[in-house]
Amino acid sequence: MKIFTAEQIRSWDQFTISHEQVSSIQLMERASMAAAHWISEHCKNHKKLAVFCGNGNNGGDGLAVARILYLKGFDVDVFVGDSKRKFSEDASVNLKRLRDLSGISVRKFDHSEHYNFDDKTIIIDALFGTGLSRPLEGGYKVLVEQLNSKKNIKISIDIPSGLSADEVFDNNPVILKSDYTLTFQCWKRTFLHPETGKYTGKVEVLDIDLSEAYADTNTAEYFVIDDQLIEYIFKPRQEFSHKGTYGKAAIIGGSYGKIGAAVLATQSALRTGAGLTFTLAPECGYEILQTTCPEAMFIAGGKHFVTNFEVDKDFTYGIGPGLGTHSDTEKSFLSFLKNYTNPLILDADALNIISKKSGNIKLIPKKSIITPHPKEFERLFGSTENSFKRLELAREKAKEHGIYIVLKDHHTQVVTPEGKVFYNITGNAGLAKGGSGDILTGILTSLLAQGYSEEETCILGVWLHGRSADLASERYSKESMLPTDVIGEFGSVFEELNRKATRSL
Repeated sequence: MKIFTAEQIRSWDQFTISHEQVSSIQLMERASMAAAHWISEHCKNHKKLAVFCGNGNNGGDGLAVARILYLKGFDVDVFVGDSKRKFSEDASVNLKRLRDLSGISVRKFDHSEHYNFDDKTIIIDALFGTGLSRPLEGGYKVLVEQLNSKKNIKISIDIPSGLSADEVFDNNPVILKSDYTLTFQCWKRTFLHPETGKYTGKVEVLDIDLSEAYADTNTAEYFVIDDQLIEYIFKPRQEFSHKGTYGKAAIIGGSYGKIGAAVLATQSALRTGAGLTFTLAPECGYEILQTTCPEAMFIAGGKHFVTNFEVDKDFTYGIGPGLGTHSDTEKSFLSFLKNYTNPLILDADALNIISKKSGNIKLIPKKSIITPHPKEFERLFGSTENSFKRLELAREKAKEHGIYIVLKDHHTQVVTPEGKVFYNITGNAGLAKGGSGDILTGILTSLLAQGYSEEETCILGVWLHGRSADLASERYSKESMLPTDVIGEFGSVFEELNRKATRSL
């Protein structure tokens, strides 16, 4: 799914209006119907709504939602701003339609100070939409602060008021903190970054039938990894295949006291379909690895830490889990990089070794995949003000060095050498545990070994990692799930993918 800017979304609306014989007020009604339907379906235990509407088209959506839900049997109170401020043309139409109904009150914002927000009341936020270009100020700022102080469930229409669609505002702006955001047609970038995404709550993308022709013909630099993209990438296993068909994956990692990281990466590679899986680790991990991963072949790479990185040229390497940064490991690893030209998966201590000298980054082979978390990224490329700036720096570095950067975060970003960014929306806070990154290294190594392209490997890999974590959290909870529980759900996810890939009779 493409992520369009606020400006592109406005153009998308206008294109739909001009090419599909629908008026702007009809398009507003379509959006409002979608939002009202979601609310009526999901808020059956809450029949009282306090709807706060601005003067623009987002306020028009709110006014229409209030009318539709009132006619569905909800107890609705509407709050609007100073009548001296002119409403948009479509908002004015919906305000008149609302006033024509008996039994629904329209009040001023300041009346909300004495309003009874009981525990059955849901606050609907329709103050500002995606056109907001500066932080809230004055009365709107005070109003949002007041609403944020309420414990009631809050639902934002299209975007939480005070939030930009495309950027983070400076100086701690006041933004409505929603429990749910009912956004239209596509994700907004700010929903996907930690500084701003914390205001959206659970995001629901509602299809309002904006023009497909516009979406197909207009370019985007940012994308959300959706089911359609995954189904396009995934390749079902062929019946007349053999182990040689699916490549050779080699996990290089482990050191005294950190063999578990190599175990997790190896188990992950085994469970995601590599034809042959090898683990190059120090001898101190031999019994552990042979016991926990009997399907993988062990290669001794040193005594207590890895000092030998050479295997076969036709292997796909995933290097870093538990590797350590011993001076002998560092020397051997950097020497290996100087003479190796095929794409690699690099994570954890492999990245920490590279980050010790700025020139080391140039040793990474073209089209390699690196998987830094924010601190590892900072050690490699420098600090940034926020995650938006970090992502833009990642785009620059991916282009400069011809590599893929999997920037791990709540919504992990896959950054390609061409500058495209794919946000992953699977996964949850249960992955905030040691070992989760080792699993991802194993997945990526296995998929690349099987013949997926580097871009496909990154996209499918982060999605699979997150989807498996979602299933693990359902079974064990985010608090109790372990990285091994995530590995245990790989089979369920592959079953889902294969069912979708099977042609119906």
